[in-house]
Amino acid sequence: MNRTAKIIFALLLPVLTAACGGPRKVQGPFEVWERTVITMNRDVMYVYVTGDYRDSLDLRMPCKDLSDEELRSDLFTMLTQKMLNTVNAPQHGGVGIAAPQVGIHRRVAAVQRLDKEGEPFEIYPNLRIVELLGDTVRGEEGCLSIPGKRGIVPRREGVIIAWTDPETLEPRQEEIHGFPAIIFQHEADHLDGILYTDRADSVWTDQAWIEERLPYEQAGDYDKPEWVNGPGY
Repeated sequence: MNRTAKIIFALLLPVLTAACGGPRKVQGPFEVWERTVITMNRDVMYVYVTGDYRDSLDLRMPCKDLSDEELRSDLFTMLTQKMLNTVNAPQHGGVGIAAPQVGIHRRVAAVQRLDKEGEPFEIYPNLRIVELLGDTVRGEEGCLSIPGKRGIVPRREGVIIAWTDPETLEPRQEEIHGFPAIIFQHEADHLDGILYTDRADSVWTDQAWIEERLPYEQAGDYDKPEWVNGPGY
């Protein structure tokens, strides 16, 4: 290869790398595609569902931790607020949501603390289950990403969770029992690319939920935005 050819190749390499699905550049906190998802999504974000093949691949991707820089960023604040808007929207009405469900492969989840006064939603960056506690219990679970289905899932009665405090950036741990412990196990699974149907003893169609969802479908509240065809695909 002569000198001119080498120069041309060097200039074209970044373009070729991007076209072939190579590594994406990082501009400040979060990757370029993540920044796009966070900023372009409306206040109630599009929720990825298993019924869409491309979405299902995204839901199976393990998530990365958030850096201190990312936790301090306006983008993190925007992401978590939109996640809260989404899980609390009438068409969803869930008790928890994980970032991969809205297209962000980072270890952050919002969980409704039904064991606390006022039953607030709280944000848990870099969430992990440190230890499973107590007996195995079986109960019904559903998922925003698996609409119209419910299943019986074996879970442990208690957990010890670890996460990064979003205010102080210090590591924290807590022991939790009862239904909130089930929610944490469900959301932590999402962060590892695991769905409740992977663990379920049985799964069935929830016809009542489908009928409740119908008006929102007709209003287009579940439509997939055209721009959701990014590098993950």
